[in-house]
Amino acid sequence: MLLLVMFKIKKLKLSLKSIRKFFRRLTDVLIPIVAVSLLLGVIFGIDAPFVGNVYTNVAEIIGLIGQDGLLALISIIIILAYLKKK
Repeated sequence: MLLLVMFKIKKLKLSLKSIRKFFRRLTDVLIPIVAVSLLLGVIFGIDAPFVGNVYTNVAEIIGLIGQDGLLALISIIIILAYLKKK
């Protein structure tokens, strides 16, 4: 009985590790895409394809905070965090 419980716990730990690994890899892919989209949105505006959707969504979220220019600051922070990571 004890061995069965230990096996289930070990299996659960392996599952959690694989889930964390998946999300880590997913964020490693998505963060650069969002960073580039925000940068292009700041440079070219929201009329650029694909960029407009990301930029608009982030702008709406930041708009809830109510600060002008905060979007550019957050975009720069995201880009610098990505570049620092590499």
